[in-house]
Amino acid sequence: MPEPIRTSRRTWVAAWVVLCAAGLAATAGLNASPAPDPRPERPVSAECAEYVADIEAQPAEAEKEDEGDGVPAFSRVRVGTGDDCTEEFRDHLRGDR
Repeated sequence: MPEPIRTSRRTWVAAWVVLCAAGLAATAGLNASPAPDPRPERPVSAECAEYVADIEAQPAEAEKEDEGDGVPAFSRVRVGTGDDCTEEFRDHLRGDR
């Protein structure tokens, strides 16, 4: 049976030091890189702006009515609208607007 290869503590410590130094260098490089360019602002239709404002008002209305559970539910289907406001709603939730 072959004898297992033994590595000394110095080898392990040296390997950890190299890995830590590489991690610190990578972190410093990422922190020094410039922020990405902001997305150009798209105009929001009045219908989408009204839809987003309505969704923002729903939790406040539910709190006034004291419905109890405090969990808002939204339907994905909107009747009678020509615009798809999905992107505007996502931007609003992300805080882009």
